[in-house]
Amino acid sequence: MKIGKATVPRSAITTSNADTIVVRGQDLSRDLIGQVNFGDYFHFLLTGRRPDAAASAVLNATLVAIADHGLVPSVQAARMTYAAAPEALQGAVAAGILGCGSVILGASETAGRLFVEIDEEAKKRGGDLREAARAVVTARREKKQAIPGYGHPEHKERDRRVDALFDVSKKVGGGQHFVEIATIVEELIPGIVGKDLRLNVSAAIPAVLLGVGFPVGALKGVPILARTASLIAHLNEEMSDPIGFALSYQAMREYEYTGAMPEGPK
Repeated sequence: MKIGKATVPRSAITTSNADTIVVRGQDLSRDLIGQVNFGDYFHFLLTGRRPDAAASAVLNATLVAIADHGLVPSVQAARMTYAAAPEALQGAVAAGILGCGSVILGASETAGRLFVEIDEEAKKRGGDLREAARAVVTARREKKQAIPGYGHPEHKERDRRVDALFDVSKKVGGGQHFVEIATIVEELIPGIVGKDLRLNVSAAIPAVLLGVGFPVGALKGVPILARTASLIAHLNEEMSDPIGFALSYQAMREYEYTGAMPEGPK
């Protein structure tokens, strides 16, 4: 049964023969290995273009910023999975990445789409970013939707990674349009939401990446890629200093059963 319009599988990313591996039109062994760092190679794979200096600096900074944040749910899931199946490192990494959603890690994509929506709304309002942001955030609030990229359970003041990323972007000449949008939203949130929710790293990442032309549809890939590196590091530590079962033990110790109990013997 045919599904979709395509009838021939095709890709513009990679091909190979007995002598050559071609990636986006370049010889992998001659033109890329030893010539580009991994962040730039990721950009090249994704877009078909080598990043300019600004895009390279911003992308690599975001990867560093989001890679690790302690024993967060993705790391705990990976460590406990490895404890249960130490023969499958890849399964433990996958367990950690599968939790990339709207609350954890995936918020960079949803925040980016919010900023793009505000940008599009501003074009209808003669470029007025503040009124566009007010309209979009108010509409989301009326629908009881979260404002992605704002507020953090630990960093009640603005997440320090935000200013670090904004500083990198400004220093290297990255576009500041979406940084301005992100900042305006932060200023408007208290009056609309009723809470002083500050920018967190999941909003800073799309703000700086969109400013250097990074595709919005691939924004979720940045924290996924970065967290993969972190998970491998945690799992390497798990091999020599295991805590996977300790994490499970702590959960069971705090566990409270709230269901019914069988009646005793009559």
